[in-house]
Amino acid sequence: MMSSELVLQNVDKIYGSGAVHAVKDLSFSVKPGEITALLGSSGCGKTSTLRMIAGFETVTRGSIALDGKLIHALPPAQRQVAMAFETYSLYPPLTIAENISFALKAQRLAAPDVGKRVKDMAELLEIGDVLNKYPSSVSGGQQQRASLGRALVRKAGLYLLDEPMGQLEPQLRAVLRGRIKHYLREHNCTTILVTHDQTEANALADRIAVMEGGVLQQYATPAELKVRPANLFVGTFIGEPPMNVFPVRMKDDGDRIAFTIEGGEGQSLVYKAADFSDPLRQRLKREPSLMLGVRPHAVHIGGQGLKARVVTCQWLGDQTHIAAEIAGRTVVSVSHEQIAAPPGSEVFLSIAPQELHVFTSGDGAAIAHGAALA
Repeated sequence: MMSSELVLQNVDKIYGSGAVHAVKDLSFSVKPGEITALLGSSGCGKTSTLRMIAGFETVTRGSIALDGKLIHALPPAQRQVAMAFETYSLYPPLTIAENISFALKAQRLAAPDVGKRVKDMAELLEIGDVLNKYPSSVSGGQQQRASLGRALVRKAGLYLLDEPMGQLEPQLRAVLRGRIKHYLREHNCTTILVTHDQTEANALADRIAVMEGGVLQQYATPAELKVRPANLFVGTFIGEPPMNVFPVRMKDDGDRIAFTIEGGEGQSLVYKAADFSDPLRQRLKREPSLMLGVRPHAVHIGGQGLKARVVTCQWLGDQTHIAAEIAGRTVVSVSHEQIAAPPGSEVFLSIAPQELHVFTSGDGAAIAHGAALA
C-alpha cells in the first residue's frame, strides 16, 4: 500500500465568531508507515484535528501536507485519505460486503480481487458471518467493524481511525488491537488514531499526541510519556492508576534534601543530597514551592517515609491496591505482592529518589524526572 508523511504546521480551528478555539497552533508530523494516536479527554480538540485532516472541517489557520503536497484546501475525495468513523456511516441499502467493497469497486478492481480482499478483511475483523446482511440488521459493534474494514481495505496515503473500537466488548477489542496493528505494520500504513482510551493508544501507537484545551501537551512514545512527562497534566493524565501528586516545599541543607508536604504536619521525604545531580539541586533552590509526583507502582509499603492511614486495601488477583490518607490527600500504592493492611491501620510509604517527578507549582512544567533535570 501507499505510505506517506503527514505534516501539520501551526494549525488553528476556530468555530463561529471565535467563541470556540478548538485547536490552537498545532504542529506535528507522522512519518511514513507510523501509527500516531491523538489522545485526550472530550473536547480537547482531537476529533476537530482529525476532521480537518480528512477535509470535513476547514482549517482556520496553518497548513496540512501529505507527502509534501498541501491538502488542507482540497475536497475530501482528492486527499487520498481513508477514514473509519466512530458513528459507522454505512450505506443502509448496501450489504456489509457491499459497504466494505465500495471503494474497491470505485478503483475498478477485478471482481475476484474485490471478493478476496473483502473476505480477508472480514476474517480479520470477525464479521464474515454477516457479510450478506444489511447494516440495520447487525449489532453496533459489527457495524463499527464494517466501517473499519471499509477504510482499511482500500489503498490510501493516510488512514484516519476515529474511536474505531469504541463499541466492542473488552475481550474482542483486545484481540483486534493486535490484529489491526499487525495489518497496519504489514501494509506500511501511515495512520492516525483518535481515542480517549489509554490502553488502546499504548497498544497501537508508535507515538502519542496528548492534547488538552486544543493544545498539544506532548508528542512522544508511550514509554516516554510515562517516564518523562513534559508537564503535570501529562504526568497525571497518563497512567492507571493516576500519578500521585503532592504540593511540597524543598529544603537543601548541603547533606540532605527534604521535600515537606504542605499541610502534612511536617511530614517529609528526606534523601541524601548526593542522590541528586548538582544542576538539579541548583534549579530546585530557585523554586522551593513545587509539585512532587510519583507513580503508584513506585510507592512502597514499609521502610522509612511518610506515615499514612489506610483507607482501602484491595487484592485484585495479581496486584494489591492500597489507598492511604496523608493530611487529607489520598495516595495510591500498587504492589504485585499480596499485602495485609486493613482500613484504619497505619503504614509507612517509601519512595526512591529515582522515582520522583518534580513539576513547577505554577504552569506545571517538568523540572526533573528521577534525580536529574528533565
